[in-house]
Amino acid sequence: MAEIDQSGGGKKGGKKRSKKASTKIDMTPMVDLGFLLITFFMLTTTLAKPVTMQLSMPDKTDTKETSPVKLSETLTVCPAENKIYYYQGIPGSPDAVLQVTDYSDKGIRQTLFDFKKRIGNNFTIVIKATKEAKYKNMVDLLDECAITDNKRYALLEIDAATEEMIKKSGK
Repeated sequence: MAEIDQSGGGKKGGKKRSKKASTKIDMTPMVDLGFLLITFFMLTTTLAKPVTMQLSMPDKTDTKETSPVKLSETLTVCPAENKIYYYQGIPGSPDAVLQVTDYSDKGIRQTLFDFKKRIGNNFTIVIKATKEAKYKNMVDLLDECAITDNKRYALLEIDAATEEMIKKSGK
């Protein structure tokens, strides 16, 4: 509580001086109020929920139904650690030309926009991660699919023909 010191400020005898009252304020209730307010606002605020991307996973049934996809409407993308390999067609065939880009907005994003503009909305991306690809690389590539609004993509294991194509390119 607040107190006022009444002991005075004068001396005994001699001239009389006016008494000066010194104040001492007890800050305990103010600190209590501060902690109560902090606790109240911490409990009543909503914490930011993490934003996640929805993945459509196939059913766990053993049916062998497949949906036909035209090879001309498919782009195969192989993420590696610092670069992305991509080609269109069957690996090993003469029409499948392996090209390299990076994860920047002028790299894979522009490539996906160009293929989508040329092929249309039936554009399918086949993602085959290389052995040196990190988890971050896959997340970055899936983010690019979301940014370019490509809803049709498939995650597959990399096959030997694609690995051989990457080794031969030396890029």
